[in-house]
Amino acid sequence: MLTSRLLILAAAVLWSTAGAAIKTSGLDGWQLSGGRSLVAGLFLLAAVREARRRPTLRVLLVSVAYAFTVVLFVVATKLTTAANAIFIQDAAPLFVLFLSPLLLRELPTRGELLAVPIYALGLGMFFLDELSGGQLAGNLIAVGSGIAFAFSIVGLRLLRDEGPAALVYGNFLAALVALPVGLGGPAPTPLDLGLVLYLGIFQLGLAYLCFSRGLLHTPAVEASLLMLLEPVLNPIWTFLAAGERPGPWAIAGGAGVLAATAWRTVAPVVAARAPARGSRG
Repeated sequence: MLTSRLLILAAAVLWSTAGAAIKTSGLDGWQLSGGRSLVAGLFLLAAVREARRRPTLRVLLVSVAYAFTVVLFVVATKLTTAANAIFIQDAAPLFVLFLSPLLLRELPTRGELLAVPIYALGLGMFFLDELSGGQLAGNLIAVGSGIAFAFSIVGLRLLRDEGPAALVYGNFLAALVALPVGLGGPAPTPLDLGLVLYLGIFQLGLAYLCFSRGLLHTPAVEASLLMLLEPVLNPIWTFLAAGERPGPWAIAGGAGVLAATAWRTVAPVVAARAPARGSRG
């Protein structure tokens, strides 16, 4: 359905605006992360009926991974370039390949294994540009966000219908941790408060609703490819809003991560269709 694909594209566009909003705000990473998550948690709690359930132990464990993901991503984006933060986090499938056999009992396909060196090479390129101390720290924090994101992906796959609850509790946990740390940060301006509301309601909350609804009638492979729009647009919005340019090695590394994600998505489908074509011959 065209509507479902448009919903997924809308989610990708909304998610892609994180870098521009974070770079535009004068608040520090802890303040932005805590405020964004608090607003997103309240929004999802009000908008998603499935999220209003008492948490089980596994829901709480996944919510911890999700909280690390969203907090570390915002802090990383404040320290390094938005392009580095999003592309490094989007290398999460590399870590998922190692976690899936252990936690999901799902063995990687040949195509997924072939994507591993491409992910690793792309990830390494982000550290080849001339980096300040803060940017290096931001890149390392983004790696942590990618690892946490991988645990979130695996955990949400295990939870299935309990996933919305994990997102809500994860956002509240992120706010509980980040907001006290950010108490000594800059005083918020009206623009800062508006950006926090935007990030919580639209960039996190509404994007999740669009994505979850769009997935109902869109094949997973196609949805994964449509979501590649997010890391492509993120540096563009950030350049237009804040004039930030990623380094040449970061651009090359981002291209590698995108290529590996596309290959990991398409290769299993191509491999599955090949025997079917042969049998018809």
